[in-house]
Amino acid sequence: MTQPAWLTVQRGEAPLLVSIPHTGTDLAGLDDRFVSAWLARRDADWWIEQLYDFAVGLGATVVRTTISRSVIDVNRDPSGVSLYPGQATTELCPTTTFDGEPLYKSGLEPNTDDVAGRRKIYFEPYHAALEAEIARLRGLHGKIVLYDCHSIRSVIPRLFEGKLPLFNLGTNSGKSADPALEKKVADIMVATGRPWVVNGRFKGGWITRDHGRPQDGVHALQMELSCRGYMLEPEGKVGPANWPSRYDPEFAAPMRATLTEILTTALNWAKA
Repeated sequence: MTQPAWLTVQRGEAPLLVSIPHTGTDLAGLDDRFVSAWLARRDADWWIEQLYDFAVGLGATVVRTTISRSVIDVNRDPSGVSLYPGQATTELCPTTTFDGEPLYKSGLEPNTDDVAGRRKIYFEPYHAALEAEIARLRGLHGKIVLYDCHSIRSVIPRLFEGKLPLFNLGTNSGKSADPALEKKVADIMVATGRPWVVNGRFKGGWITRDHGRPQDGVHALQMELSCRGYMLEPEGKVGPANWPSRYDPEFAAPMRATLTEILTTALNWAKA
């Protein structure tokens, strides 16, 4: 089956599947409904596809959508149930930014039919692609690792207090991956000497929770990075003049080296 233009699948043979769900900036023709195109793109996981472009060289399979998370968030529960009860978050089809500002012009917010349509056009094909690659790779290997890539601004008071650690590993509180794999990744984070946490504010979204099935040989990890670890992130409020900052390979190199070690370690663990 031909993939839609917004969905890319780069196939490898290694027991490692990399998901990149939030780097998209395509507003799917909805530009006029948003308060501004910049605001609708602001909360993207900027430059993550470049930060992790080494994964293909490891033999990983990479699945990515170019559709903006402001159109539909493929890492949310499709039923609309919150993944973080009691905490601020955004919806399947977000109506606010991370900071709580309205995304849509008054009266142009997505209605029930909009949400259903976007789910069918964008959400379901993304997850079908993940499941197809999981099945293919499980046919080649006894176990595989699904690694879900994310990043977020370091300071967002509505979502968390203070500055977020640089490395935020989520395994759905240990349910989506073998504890041995979790520990191997945690040990790498510890060795960096930089702030880290396991199953803190970000324990893993729908991708990690729905596809992580250790009992079936599918071990899912979510890595949420603070942007300051690989970007020149401004202090204070961001605006069109200073966000996003450009991707600087030299600045990103230390974090990229750590991520390379993490993915290589996960890959070797799956092969063992």
